[in-house]
Amino acid sequence: MAFVRTMRGDISPQEMGFTYSHEHIVCVPAYWKERGQDDLLLDDPEKSLAEVMAAKKAGVDTIVDATAIDYGRQPQAVYDISVKTGMHIIATAGFNKGFLWDAKMPGQECTYRQWIDGASVEELTRFIIGEVEVGMQGTDIRGGQVKFGTGYNSITPLEIKTIRAACRAHLATGAPIHAHTEAGTMALEQIRYLKEEGVELSRVSFGHMDRNPDTYYHLKIAETGAFLCFDGIAKVKYNPESTRIKCILELARRGHQKQILVSGDTARKSYYHSYTWALGLPYIKEQWMGRLVEEAGQWGLDGEKLAEDIFINNPRQCFSFNR
Repeated sequence: MAFVRTMRGDISPQEMGFTYSHEHIVCVPAYWKERGQDDLLLDDPEKSLAEVMAAKKAGVDTIVDATAIDYGRQPQAVYDISVKTGMHIIATAGFNKGFLWDAKMPGQECTYRQWIDGASVEELTRFIIGEVEVGMQGTDIRGGQVKFGTGYNSITPLEIKTIRAACRAHLATGAPIHAHTEAGTMALEQIRYLKEEGVELSRVSFGHMDRNPDTYYHLKIAETGAFLCFDGIAKVKYNPESTRIKCILELARRGHQKQILVSGDTARKSYYHSYTWALGLPYIKEQWMGRLVEEAGQWGLDGEKLAEDIFINNPRQCFSFNR
């Protein structure tokens, strides 16, 4: 029977409701903290609580928190927010990307790079399995997806190591896989390693697809059966919403509507209303979705059905365990 693993326990996919597929709620990345980058530290749980509550009131039912251990994951703080707000929150096991690994591991003498370099793929696999089946960072709060990531136009040997570990943890646990792609690059190259490890691509979501607004590239990924996550909503500094929505509508028009996910990847204080009066978590549900529906209609598509698939039906499929 399919189930979704949230921080507060397993639920049926039908209980997920309206879902944001890639966000960050409380995280203190050691890499950015060491470099004094305060905007990248979501370090006030009370402000994050207020933001998640606002999203809940706007009609969001589930948030996927894509914060891995090397991005300063704070499982207890996020769990407490889930309890206080009633929001279903899916936590993330595994790793993010290579350049973050130059930071020192909190409470340890070694860096993430030294840890990953010194561990075997089998040891890293067991670590990720433990995060899914036992708990993260000394808690009993379990991860609901496994993650790996690669850098901009490159994949390092250590990143390949974590790809293989995430794949093997997925095969052992049935947890879905999420792939970080820096600026939307290297997804097709990542797929090579996923196939080598025997992963069914329909169990994988690729993040940051709107950072690389190339429909040919998106279609090549979609043809594998994978999910594509457009998670830069409201980040006009990268691309205007018209570009983002066009990419989504092109996929829908060409038969891949059931593979699209949408979110905001709100990993900065300057994206949160509770920190800086920015648009914040409610924006996608309250404003952006209406534009998507309207523009879909202009393309001759059923915008309401597209929104239902993107925010309800597709997450149910993507984030279910397959065992």
